Amino acid sequence: MTDGARVEAAPRLAQWHVDALPCYTYRKSLPFRIGLWNWYISVERNNKQTCVKLFAENSNSTKNGPSAPIASFVTKLLISLPPNQQIIVHPGIFDKQLKHDGFVWAIDSTVTGRFVIEIEFLDLKVADPSGGEPASIWASHQIKQSSDNIALSALSRMLHEDILTDITINAADGSVRAHRAILATRSPVFRSMFSHDLREKELSTVDISDMSLDACHAFLNYIYGDVRSEEFLANRLALLRAADKYDMADLKEACHESLLEDIDTGNVLERLQTAHLYRLPRLKGGCLRFLVDFRKVYEMHDDFNVFLQTAERDLVAEVFHGVLAAWSGR
Repeated sequence: MTDGARVEAAPRLAQWHVDALPCYTYRKSLPFRIGLWNWYISVERNNKQTCVKLFAENSNSTKNGPSAPIASFVTKLLISLPPNQQIIVHPGIFDKQLKHDGFVWAIDSTVTGRFVIEIEFLDLKVADPSGGEPASIWASHQIKQSSDNIALSALSRMLHEDILTDITINAADGSVRAHRAILATRSPVFRSMFSHDLREKELSTVDISDMSLDACHAFLNYIYGDVRSEEFLANRLALLRAADKYDMADLKEACHESLLEDIDTGNVLERLQTAHLYRLPRLKGGCLRFLVDFRKVYEMHDDFNVFLQTAERDLVAEVFHGVLAAWSGR
C-alpha cells in the first residue's frame, strides 16, 4: 500500500483523498482508528456506479474484543476543489450495527478525477451484553468503564487491606477476613447463611475446611473482582468445587471454560471424572473425544486400569460405549 491509501483521521472525522479512479477499479484504504475500532474505506467504480464501503475490522465480534459498532454517521463525496467543488451527500446512517458487511453507498454516477471520501461520525455505540440500551463510547461508555475499574480497585483494597471486614473464613490451614454483604451479593448460599439465625451469622465465621488457604484467597479474589491468572489456574478444581457448593454459576462456567483449554494425557481421566461429578457436558465431551477420537486411551494403560477400578460404573460404561462405537465405525 502507498500513501494514497492512508486516511486522515480526527476523533470523529475521516477523509480519504483518492486519486483518479479508472473504470472497473477497486481500492481499499489502510486501517484508521476511530473510537474502539480500526476502520477501512473501500471504493469501486464501474461504468454506471461508484460504490463506497465503510467497515470496521473484526466487526463480526471476537470473544474478547468490542462487539460490532452501532454507528451514526454522514458520508460525503467531495469532487474537485473549491470554488467549483461538487458535494454529494448521503442522507445519513443512524444507529446501524455495522457487522461484517459494513455500510455500502452506491452512487448512480461515475466520478472522474480526484475526489475525497469524508465520514463524519455523529456517534458510536456498543451493545449492552445484558440486553439494555446501547451505550455511546464517547460519553457513558468511557465514564462507566472508568467507574467500573475504580469500583473493582476499591473492592480489592477492601479485601487486601482488611477495611471494615466483619466475617472470618476458616480454611483448612488458616483464616482470612471478608465482608458478609459482598459474599451475600455474590452467592445465594452465603446470603441464606447471613440472613437466618445460623451458626455463621451468630459467630461471624464461615468454615470451609475442604479448601486450602491459597484456594480460599483465589476464591475471594474472584468474588471481589481481582482475578489473578496464575492463581486461578492453580486452583481451578478447588474453585469449581466452591462454585458448586455456593451456587455461583459464573465461577462454575469460568472453571468449565478453563478446564477445556488444556486437556492432555496427564489430566484427561481426572477431568473426565470432574466433568461427570459436576455435570459439565462440554468438558466431558472434550475428554471423551480426546480419549476415543484421538485414540489416546490406548496410550494410557496403567492410568486407564486405575480409572476402571475407581471411577463410577456409569462413567466407565460411557467410555466403553465410546470406544466400541469408534471401533464399529472404522
